[in-house]
Amino acid sequence: MAISLQKGQRVDLTKGNAGLTKIMVGLGWDPVQSKSGGGLLGSLFGGGSSNNVDCDASVFMLNENEKITSNQNIIYFGNLRSSDGSVAHSGDNLTGDGAGDDEQIMIDLQKIPANIHKLVFVVNIYDSVKRKQHFGMIRNAFIRVVNSSNNQEMIHYNLTDDYNGQTSLIVGEIYRHGQDWKFAAVGTGTQDPGLRELVRRYQ
Repeated sequence: MAISLQKGQRVDLTKGNAGLTKIMVGLGWDPVQSKSGGGLLGSLFGGGSSNNVDCDASVFMLNENEKITSNQNIIYFGNLRSSDGSVAHSGDNLTGDGAGDDEQIMIDLQKIPANIHKLVFVVNIYDSVKRKQHFGMIRNAFIRVVNSSNNQEMIHYNLTDDYNGQTSLIVGEIYRHGQDWKFAAVGTGTQDPGLRELVRRYQ
């Protein structure tokens, strides 16, 4: 049975799970359905249809100083696989419609280079400033970790804060703890307008 986390909680990932090497990290969200259907009210309050919010999930591979040392360590829709093959992105989902994961990241913990100490999972709204969109237009956001060998969900974290006005989310982290890996539920919203600004936080 999956462990359900609250914001700020940390949990062991590999300790007590002997042989766990391959995991799938799923991220999901749903657009808030527009009641006005656009028109005058839609143009007055927000400028665009919330049904077309394009969220992008990305992974930052950080060194022991929590820095990104190479563009190859930014895994996103424009760079779907790390050069070492340890992290692979499923690709971009443009709408968030439908049940289940919207984007998935496959991780082979054994292949992660020794100099990489943390994986940070972020979600940003594509072209958020131009489209006048924010995470107040998104609901049911979550991150989950699945054991790839048996498809069992291990960890589930629902992001329940009020993210109105926030255009990016730092969702969660997987990090080294001695010889093991742990997961942290972060759930921090930011006003970074895009991926480039999020990356700068770790440079």
